[in-house]
Amino acid sequence: MKNKSGLIGIILTIIILVVVVIVSNISTGNLSAMEGTIGKIFMPIQNGIIFLKNKIAGNDQELSDIENLKNENQKLRDENSKLQEQVRELEILKSENNTLKEYVNLKDKYSNYTTVPAYVIQRSISNYEKLIVINAGTDEGINVNMPVISESGLVGYVISVTNDTAKVQTIIDTASSVSANISNVQDSVILKGTLNNTSILKATYIPADSTILQGDQVVTSGLGGIYPKGILVGTVKNIINTQNQSDRYAEIEVATDFSNLETVLVITEK
Repeated sequence: MKNKSGLIGIILTIIILVVVVIVSNISTGNLSAMEGTIGKIFMPIQNGIIFLKNKIAGNDQELSDIENLKNENQKLRDENSKLQEQVRELEILKSENNTLKEYVNLKDKYSNYTTVPAYVIQRSISNYEKLIVINAGTDEGINVNMPVISESGLVGYVISVTNDTAKVQTIIDTASSVSANISNVQDSVILKGTLNNTSILKATYIPADSTILQGDQVVTSGLGGIYPKGILVGTVKNIINTQNQSDRYAEIEVATDFSNLETVLVITEK
C-alpha cells in the first residue's frame, strides 16, 4: 500500500514537471511567434503612421511658410503702393512748383501790365484750327479780345469765354492776323498762320526797300487794337524773294512752343 502511494506520488510529480516544462516551452515559443507575427502585421502600419505624422508636420510647415510669404508679399505690395502714392504727390508738388515759378517769371516779365494767370487745359492744334482753352474766364475778369502771352512770347487772343474758361485763338491759326515790326524795318508787316506748320508764320507786306536778315526779331507793332506794342512774336527764319520785290515774304519762327505750352497770362489791362 505504502509502495503504491509512493509510486503514484512519483508519477504525479513527474507529470507535473512534464506539464510545467511543456507549458513553459509552449508559452515561450508561442510568445516569440506571436511577437514576430504582430511585428510583421503592425510594423508597416507603425511606419505608415510615422510617415503620415512626419508628412503632416512637413505640410504644416510648408503651409505656414506659404502663409508667411503671402503676408510678406502683401506687406511689400502695400509699401510699394504707398511709395507710388508718395512719388505721385512729389510729382504733383514739383509740377505745381514749376507752374508757380513760371507764373512768377511771367508776372515779373510783364509787370507793366495787369494780368491774370491761367493754365492750358485743352488744345486743338490741327491743320484746320489751332486753339487752346485755359482755366480762367469771366469770374477772373477775362473777356473777349484780351491778348494772351507766355514766358516766351505772344500766344494769341481770347475769342470766347465762360465763367471759368476761355478759348484762345493762337497766332499760328490760319485765321489769325498780327501786325508786327521786324528789326530795322520802319513799316509794320502782317503775320499770318500757315496751313501745315505749327511753328511758322508768314510775314507779308514787307517794304521793297527794307533789308531783312535771318535772326531778326519780330515784335508786335501795337496796331490793330488787340495786342500791345513790343511783345516778342519770333525771329526771321527765311526770306523768300519773288520776281516782284513787293511780293516777297518771310518765314517767322514763333518764340512760343505751342505743343508744350502750359501756363499763360491774360492781359486784362494794357
